[in-house]
Amino acid sequence: MRPIHPATVVGATVLAAATALVAAPSASAAPAAPAAPQAQPDPGRLATTLSQRLGTKSAGSYIDQGTGKLVVTVTDAASAEQVRAAGAVPRTVARDGAALERVTKSLEKSVTVPGTAWAVDPVTNKVVLSYDDSVTGAKLDAVRKAAAKHGDAVRLEHVSGTFRPLIAGGQAIYASGGRCSLGFNVRSGSTYYFLTAGHCTNIGATWYANSSGSTVLGTRAGSSFPGNDYGIVRYTNSSISKTGDVYLYGGGYQDITSAGNAVVGQSVRRSGSTTGVRSGTVTALNQTVRYAEGTVSGLIRTNVCAEPGDSGGPLFSGSIALGLTSGGSGNCTTGGTTFFQPVTEALSAYGVSVY
Repeated sequence: MRPIHPATVVGATVLAAATALVAAPSASAAPAAPAAPQAQPDPGRLATTLSQRLGTKSAGSYIDQGTGKLVVTVTDAASAEQVRAAGAVPRTVARDGAALERVTKSLEKSVTVPGTAWAVDPVTNKVVLSYDDSVTGAKLDAVRKAAAKHGDAVRLEHVSGTFRPLIAGGQAIYASGGRCSLGFNVRSGSTYYFLTAGHCTNIGATWYANSSGSTVLGTRAGSSFPGNDYGIVRYTNSSISKTGDVYLYGGGYQDITSAGNAVVGQSVRRSGSTTGVRSGTVTALNQTVRYAEGTVSGLIRTNVCAEPGDSGGPLFSGSIALGLTSGGSGNCTTGGTTFFQPVTEALSAYGVSVY
């Protein structure tokens, strides 16, 4: 896919825990009003906490679309009790995280064809192995054979279109090699940067606000692709206004106040220079994708559409920054699958924060 238009990015501090506290009334005070209901825990933060506690005893979590509650898969009663105590809903499944991890590692070795992708689906307790329109003939036979080795633990699916990074010539942020979208404005102390996709920062060192190259934004300070898909550009033009918001293309701006981790089933939006603002749902985490340009792991998979030029643009849920547009298949006419680099990994790698 072509790089997606940079959305004017969000600034925020790294996600911090928030716990509602109700102050006790003094002895002489009038009868206290009923306490306000305690806020529901952030599902991304709760899912991350439980994942760390349970390790391979869980095979992932997701938001139930009917109840809106976080569901965490478990394989034993003790783990189920931990999940309940934390405020989530346990669900007992046949395969634990270790079993599904063995499947994904096997696929990583045996499925070497570009145009393939795989990730654990916590809803079905299986690994979903996807292939695009470029995988045909002997290549498709090889993919089917690799899936069959794992029996019911793997579900094979065809995805229309071709998995590709989203780079193109056009509007938004520009380098000599093409156009992308700005992801999030970030900073380290008093030094300002912006994040975008690594397959974007790979194509040029100097980035501009216009296609003619007359307005410089800044200079590449880091790039990671393949393997990951994030890059960082240091602002060198002090006259550029560096807002912490995401531009919503005719719909105003979305204030970003923190960065967090996505959850399967979570409602999300993304902004990009080609197709504007689009919405959808997270369908998988820790996704591995074999683009023709190289393999990227640890991605967020969604059913949000995107097109060339949208690469690097921001994925967010409310005021929480989640990811940077990497690539995918399809378009915003027929739909498709789009992958995102988790933004928390990029923030950690470069020692920066949204603001």
